[in-house]
Amino acid sequence: MDTNKKSDIKPSWVALLPLLLFLTLFIGTGFYLTAQNVDFAFYQLPAPIAILPAIVLAILLSKDKLNTAISQFISGVSHPDIIGMCLIYLLAGAFAAVAKASGGVDATVNLGLTLLPGWLILPGLFLIAAFISTSMGTSMGTIAAIAPVALGIAEKTGIDPALMAGVVMSGAMFGDNLSIISDTTIAATRSQGCEMKDKFRENFRIAFPAAVVAFTIFAFANEATETPVVGDLDILAVLPYLTILGLAVYGVNVFVVLALGIILAALAGFAGSGEFSAMTFGKTVYEGFSNMQEIFLLSLMIGGLAELMRRQGGLAFITQKLNNLISGSGKKKESKKAGELGIAALVSLTNVSTANNTVAIIVSGGVAKSLADDNSIDNKRSASLLDIFSCVVQGLLPYGAQALLLGSTFGLSPMEVVAHSWYCVLLAISALASVWITGKAKSN
Repeated sequence: MDTNKKSDIKPSWVALLPLLLFLTLFIGTGFYLTAQNVDFAFYQLPAPIAILPAIVLAILLSKDKLNTAISQFISGVSHPDIIGMCLIYLLAGAFAAVAKASGGVDATVNLGLTLLPGWLILPGLFLIAAFISTSMGTSMGTIAAIAPVALGIAEKTGIDPALMAGVVMSGAMFGDNLSIISDTTIAATRSQGCEMKDKFRENFRIAFPAAVVAFTIFAFANEATETPVVGDLDILAVLPYLTILGLAVYGVNVFVVLALGIILAALAGFAGSGEFSAMTFGKTVYEGFSNMQEIFLLSLMIGGLAELMRRQGGLAFITQKLNNLISGSGKKKESKKAGELGIAALVSLTNVSTANNTVAIIVSGGVAKSLADDNSIDNKRSASLLDIFSCVVQGLLPYGAQALLLGSTFGLSPMEVVAHSWYCVLLAISALASVWITGKAKSN
């Protein structure tokens, strides 16, 4: 997708109405039912159902023929990024189900409880997830590998599952933002025309303080209500996890990693238990697929809705308004700060509309480059801000892929997951502080 190429799409605020309708139905209904003391309030209206009226509205708002609008929707559904996410969902669900059925999750939990002292469980898992995601370059792959073990540890220690999910989310988004092989890093550096190493240094300066504060918070929030009983260590059952983590760190493709994980978990089950048969394996894989049905459908529909809004000028409207706002800044130094805030707002709003941080960077990269050039912002700085705020928003979106995958694995509402995604909030604060401090220092 060439973001620098001029488009004949006319900006339109009306194109954003379908997204507003979806958020109102999905989140508004959850909050309303919570106020009515309804149990599992956010589960009462499934997200794939809540988005259907929004899709219908987007199609009705289209000025193209009905068949053309439907084709545009299908084009968004079939986008490679969307299909890739959905395949990861299926493989992650299958791996989690097979690893649990074959005893791999319990064995890995026992190993984790043996190696990590009680006070280090939450901050330790944050560091492990951060290391893996930085090495692997993907938050989704990290969550798929870590979440089942984290859930098992939470169940054995009495730690709040929502808090544990927030820890995994925090570590996963740390690497998604910082890794030099992450899709977001590649998209940000290419669109802004800077070197990865320069963007990494600029990014690390902002991310490191946020990570330190997050580690400290997780350490203080670490109290377990139960003393876990650690069972016997089954190294054979742990091997699938150790293998996929090693392959992930080495940089093997996430699809290959998860597929091998499924096979190894099945082999461990065959070797360790007479109850785990080939028939059981097949049924368990399908069960894992079925567990991902809701987020699979929602991701497809969000991809289609985002494409309709883009074609109808919703994203163009956002970029136009931000351009006008920043162009109205008077002084040069104030304009530079406004430009940096504009880049942050641009990619954030685009991410809210697309629910995909890599796509958000690709879509907004060209406009961000223009803002950076017009306001004397270094390329490495604009790339860093693009990556940071796309990952911040992605880690806080209740309908984002990461929150949906964690919610499905932990049996939680995505709202509960993002409510504990503290690192993403801290990263946003650190980035905004850097904009303010840099601007103030240059004005002096």
